[in-house]
Amino acid sequence: MISKQPYWNPVLETMPQEKLRALQLKKFKSIFAWAYENSKFHRSLYDKAGVTPSDIRTFEDIRHVPKVEKSMMRDIQRKDPFPYGDALCIPLEEVSNFRQTSGTTGQPVYQADSWQDWEWWAECWSFILWAQGYRPSDRVFIPFGYNIFVAFWAGHYAAEKIGCEVVPGGVLDTQARILKIQELRATAMMGTPTYILGMADVARSKLGIAPETLGIKRITCAGEPGASIPATKKRLQDAWNAKVFDHAGATEIGAWSFECVDQPGGLHVNQAMFLVEIEDVETGEIIEEPGRRGKMVITALDRMAMPCVRFDAKDVIEWDANPCSCGRTFRLIKGGVVGRVDDITKVKGVLLSPVAIEEVVRGIKGLSDEYEVVVDKQGDSESIKLKVEAMPGNESRVKELQAELKDQLRLKTNLGYDIEFHDYGSLPRYEVKAKRFKDLRKKA
Repeated sequence: MISKQPYWNPVLETMPQEKLRALQLKKFKSIFAWAYENSKFHRSLYDKAGVTPSDIRTFEDIRHVPKVEKSMMRDIQRKDPFPYGDALCIPLEEVSNFRQTSGTTGQPVYQADSWQDWEWWAECWSFILWAQGYRPSDRVFIPFGYNIFVAFWAGHYAAEKIGCEVVPGGVLDTQARILKIQELRATAMMGTPTYILGMADVARSKLGIAPETLGIKRITCAGEPGASIPATKKRLQDAWNAKVFDHAGATEIGAWSFECVDQPGGLHVNQAMFLVEIEDVETGEIIEEPGRRGKMVITALDRMAMPCVRFDAKDVIEWDANPCSCGRTFRLIKGGVVGRVDDITKVKGVLLSPVAIEEVVRGIKGLSDEYEVVVDKQGDSESIKLKVEAMPGNESRVKELQAELKDQLRLKTNLGYDIEFHDYGSLPRYEVKAKRFKDLRKKA
C-alpha cells in the first residue's frame, strides 16, 4: 500500500530570506552555466553581451545577463532540432512532452520538456495545491479540454501526486461537466475565472441547478488575472459557495506563484524554484522595495530542456511589504498579477489597464459576468465602447445600471465610455482565456 504523505516542505517554505536568496544564487549559477554550455541560442546571446558563467558571483551580476523575450523564441523555432530550434539543451530523443503557448499574444511558442522537467512541473503545482487546502480526501474535477496548451495538465498530475482522486472532464461539454460534478460529488476543480463563472451560469440557466449546492469546496484559477481581482473573486465564491484561489504561471516559465489558504491579498512566489525580479519599465532598475510596480523578469531555476533564464514576462507586479500569516517565508506579490505591460495602453491621453474595467463591471450587481471593450479611432478622435449585459430580471434597471457604470468607470479609470447593453447571453463566452479587450487602433 502506498503511503500518502502531507505535501508540506517546512525546510523550503519557512526558510529565512537570506538562506532562500543564497539558494537562488546557487541555482541561478547552475542553470546559467547549463544554458551557456548546451544551448546555441543562449550561448550566442551571452557571448554578444560579454557574460560568461564565471562572471556570475552576486545578484548584481545577474542583472547584467541579457533578458529573453518571447519574440526571440518565435524567431528560432521550426528550425533544427525541429521544431524547437537552438534553445533546446538536450538530445531530441530525451524530449518527452510537447507544449505550446496559447497564442493570445501572437504566434504560439513551442516548448519542450524532458521527463525530469515534467516531474518538476508537477512538483511546482504540488506546492500550490497543498497550500490551497487540497488533500487526499479531495475528488478533483478538471473541466478542461486537454490539448497541447499546458493549462491544467500539470495541475492534474500534481493532484495525483499529493493523493487526490482526479476526474478529467476533457471531452465533455459544459452541461455534461456540471452533471458529472453532481453525480460524483466532486469537492474541488480548476479552470479560468471566465469559464468557472460560465459554468455557474449554465448550471442555473440551462440545467436549473444552483451551483452553490454542488459541494465544490475549493477552486484553483489560472490563465487570467480575475481570481486576484476582488470583484471577480467575490462573484466566483458567491456562485459556487467555495474558496477561490489564484495562481500564476506560463508555458515557457512554469507555475511560479500561488495563493494560500490564508488569502493574504496576493500571491506567494515559489522562491525555492524561481527567481523573480521586478524591473522599472522606464529605467530598467531592479525594484527591491514594496509599493512600486514594474514588469516581471523571471528565471525558472530547475528547468532543463529549454531553460527559462531572465525571461521578460511583461507581467505587472509589485512586492508586498507584509509577510503572510500562513507562516511561509516566500515573498508575496501584492494583489497578484495586475496586468501586462502589453495590455496597458494610452487612450485619450490616459493610461488604461483592462483589469480596472473588469473590477468595475464585476463589482456592479445586476450585470452579467461577460463584457467587451472596443477601443477605436476615427481621424484624430479616440473612443471606448463598453458592451455589457443585464442579468435576467434587471431589464428595467438598464438606465440605473448605465449611470452607475459611467460613474464608477470615470472614478476608476478617468475616462468616459460609450456603453451598450446587449441581450443576455449574446456576448461571446470563453472556455480558456477570454479576449474581451479589442484595440482596433492597432489594426488600423
